[in-house]
Amino acid sequence: MQLIECPWCGPREEIEFSYGGEAHVPYPAEPAALDDTEWAHYVFFRSNPKGLFAERWVHSVGCRRWFNAVRDTVTYRFAAVYPIGGAVPALATGEAAASDAPDSTPVPAAELESAAR
Repeated sequence: MQLIECPWCGPREEIEFSYGGEAHVPYPAEPAALDDTEWAHYVFFRSNPKGLFAERWVHSVGCRRWFNAVRDTVTYRFAAVYPIGGAVPALATGEAAASDAPDSTPVPAAELESAAR
């Protein structure tokens, strides 16, 4: 069983949490101006990177609060957790979740921040 660090409750078992999708997806500036195709892209199209990825999670069995996390999609290890509205933490290349997979390279924080916006 994997432990996930809730920013408010501390480390808890993964079964207490629910995945909420990609973090930092901006709401359209003019939603009334979007056609059906543009709405479909906003609602359904998300990044699916290999490596570090900013996500939303909810501690559904505990405090029931939402938070953001940076997780390595190759190893499933969490590199950082932070409150909703907080900035993406700066992750040094060597600091990110170490991977046993030979083809997974940690993404520099600058690339992660630009991809999350």
